[in-house]
Amino acid sequence: MPGLENSLARAEEEAARTVKAAQVVLQAARKLLKAAHDGRLRDLGAALELMEKTQETLRQQTNASRGAWVFDEESYLGSRAYIEELIELARSSGLDLYERDDRLYSYPVLVRILPKERAVRIDKQVERRLRPSILVAHLKALQKKPPRFAPEAFLKALFAAWERLVKEKPRQGYFATVPLIDVYQVLTLLPGQSKEYSRQEFARDIYLLDRSGHLQLAGGWRASFPASTGTKFGPKKVLSVVKEDGSLKEYYGIAFSGE
Repeated sequence: MPGLENSLARAEEEAARTVKAAQVVLQAARKLLKAAHDGRLRDLGAALELMEKTQETLRQQTNASRGAWVFDEESYLGSRAYIEELIELARSSGLDLYERDDRLYSYPVLVRILPKERAVRIDKQVERRLRPSILVAHLKALQKKPPRFAPEAFLKALFAAWERLVKEKPRQGYFATVPLIDVYQVLTLLPGQSKEYSRQEFARDIYLLDRSGHLQLAGGWRASFPASTGTKFGPKKVLSVVKEDGSLKEYYGIAFSGE
């Protein structure tokens, strides 16, 4: 199957020809209108014949436009081909785009392809412009904007979840390291919340917080992300995020220390 970019380019070319054919029909219709309005009887018959000819041309061009778009959309969007086409075009355009855990990372946003919806989800926004060149240009524009991230509010939410988990397990001590995946589960307790806020998005936000350096609350509590030995429990307990340079950053736990 040809790539989506080339297929859309062919469809665009035929659509442009259809627009020109439609403009010719409109011009013929205006001549017919003028002849009827002025009562130019000698011109009226010729205008009608011209209308018929231009309409036939438009009909043929419309069929050509229909024939130019024969594409198995859902299958292609759900295949490796679309992902590879996006990554290849991104690289040639100077955009760093990486794939991991059924997501595409274009710092600072995450992209998820939704084949059945004929769309992609960029963080929480649904984007229906799927032409690779257009989508890559959009991602490049987003990359130039500062991340929509409020470190203070996110840190407060982490502290509330951490404090709740620590109180449930007093034997660990009040300054214990809590697995971040447990914190994520607390933050997404409501039904369907994990779909609205994915584990990958949570890991990305942890990285943005860590990168921002805003780790201290007004009350004096300060967050840290101990690696501990949690990584020995495998990927289920470890959060991974792709950084700007494509390298992998892993997080296991969070702890808060107070004065």
